[in-house]
Amino acid sequence: VQISDNWPGYSLDLFTYPQHYYGDLEYVLIPHGIIVDRTERLAKDIMQDIGDNDIVVLCVLKGGYKFCADLVEHIKNLSRNSERFISMKVDFVRLKSYHNDQSMQDMQIMGGDDLSKLTGKLSFVFHLCYFYLFCKDIVGTGRTMKVLLNNIEKYKPKMIKVASLLVKRTSRPDGYRPDYYGFEIPDLFVVGYALDYNEHFRDLNHICVINDHGKAKYRV
Repeated sequence: VQISDNWPGYSLDLFTYPQHYYGDLEYVLIPHGIIVDRTERLAKDIMQDIGDNDIVVLCVLKGGYKFCADLVEHIKNLSRNSERFISMKVDFVRLKSYHNDQSMQDMQIMGGDDLSKLTGKLSFVFHLCYFYLFCKDIVGTGRTMKVLLNNIEKYKPKMIKVASLLVKRTSRPDGYRPDYYGFEIPDLFVVGYALDYNEHFRDLNHICVINDHGKAKYRV
């Protein structure tokens, strides 16, 4: 699903959201209900590609936890209502790559079990024998995902797929494209649905565009 550069978004007055964020947001870019519907469709597409394989999910924290949880739940529901039972294991890794709204050159990778366990397995970074799926919140230039995948690939998993809720349109021709994604959005700094600005706005259900007042208020 593509959201155009001139999309004005939805007025905040149409939705409920935490009162402590009043005055900090420009508009709602993607309402929560649309996120849920689109995630369910991604789960259906992934189920069609899994075959008879089980899934090992590697969730990229912190911003990917809601997307990952919802996507896994949709896959479980589809599995319950089909003739195939899909076994899933979930692990977590954290990437830290932003200071305020600016991407940092150096990226930290934290967490995750012994990645050598991925050797010879099928992988989705929705993060399946095993299919490994990496779940990520948003892909911009793709730099952080390329670093993570390079880390994983040295263990020679049989297959890796990446699912991301959002992909930002950038001018870079070499931008990374995940195997599954929910929405292609303009190059905006967005918050909500576990996406944060200095650890704020994760409790916002909708995906919104933060305004200058909100950036100044929560800058560190």
